Amino acid sequence: MRTAITLTLMLAPMLAVCGSGESTHHDFELETVASGLKHPWSLTFLPDGDALVTERAGRLRLIDDGKLQDSPIGNVPKVAAQGQGGLLDVVLHPDFETNRQLVISYAHRTSEGVTTRVSKAKLEDNALRDREVIFEALPRSSTTRHFAGRMVFDDDNNLYIAVGDRGEKDRAQDTGDDAGGVHRITMNGEPAPDNPFLDDPGTNNTFYTYGNRNIQGMTRHPETGEIWSHEHGPQGGDEINIIRAGTNYGWPEITYGIDYDGSIISEKTHMEGMAQPLHYWDPSIAPSGMAFYTGDAFPDWKGDLFVGALVMEKLVRLRLDEETVKQEEDLLTDNGERIRAVVDGPDGHLWLLTDHANGRVVRLAQ
Repeated sequence: MRTAITLTLMLAPMLAVCGSGESTHHDFELETVASGLKHPWSLTFLPDGDALVTERAGRLRLIDDGKLQDSPIGNVPKVAAQGQGGLLDVVLHPDFETNRQLVISYAHRTSEGVTTRVSKAKLEDNALRDREVIFEALPRSSTTRHFAGRMVFDDDNNLYIAVGDRGEKDRAQDTGDDAGGVHRITMNGEPAPDNPFLDDPGTNNTFYTYGNRNIQGMTRHPETGEIWSHEHGPQGGDEINIIRAGTNYGWPEITYGIDYDGSIISEKTHMEGMAQPLHYWDPSIAPSGMAFYTGDAFPDWKGDLFVGALVMEKLVRLRLDEETVKQEEDLLTDNGERIRAVVDGPDGHLWLLTDHANGRVVRLAQ
């Protein structure tokens, strides 16, 4: 089995340098690992250093020995690849080395409409085996927007699933409707045992938080284990939050943004019982992908939070003092590519996905 160190040595001679950049603390090169991906959405590393990449069109791809394999992983479910929908996140179970289990999120269509769905499966012989649906956000609707779909496991192997408001903003305050929040379940698809609304008959018992518009980044803090997220605002008001049990994050009752036609969504940015973001952007950067950097390749970045931007086509570095942003720096501003995913790689480098019809897997290296 290859280790992460082997991955670094193995990839180095195969990567093409496609640019360079600089920050307050480090200069770096941008290296292409793979290209020709159709709107890649998520990247996760296997224990042996290989990687899985989702393409929104519905393919799950393997990067083996630093090379993108031509044949996709088999037995991936049919996805609704329309609008913002398609194959979204892929996350390994914390015990993947022994159980080979992973989870995937995707947009799924029936005669009743489209929704965000999550399935678990075993990765065996280049295919997904024993595939089973463990979560489905209801009710379905006809829109093809705001599926969210980012996922992360906690220390107890519970799975957090972000579901967007589906472009129907009032759904985010309706706790009898799965849209517009974060759900926490077990791998059997049951509500996690200590979910905050288990005894509330008016709230679906998988809810962990609500009042979320469209979360496109989730990650665990490397020291506290808390789940951090960011979500798209409308025109302005993209937010960073810590996902805490039972919290209402306010959308659309409070917001720092306005609607796309310039109209006012809410006159309020604060309201009792609703959380304030740790940080927000106005104008919007359209954040997607999120990772704390923990590697050794860039020691002065250690502990910083990195966020990709779609509309603004950049990578944002945030320096934190606990829960306060002390410094913000924009990187890759001249690269001209939408950043969909940001991953703290096992080789000590940052890895990115670019969201284009000819999308790339790239990494930042010295």
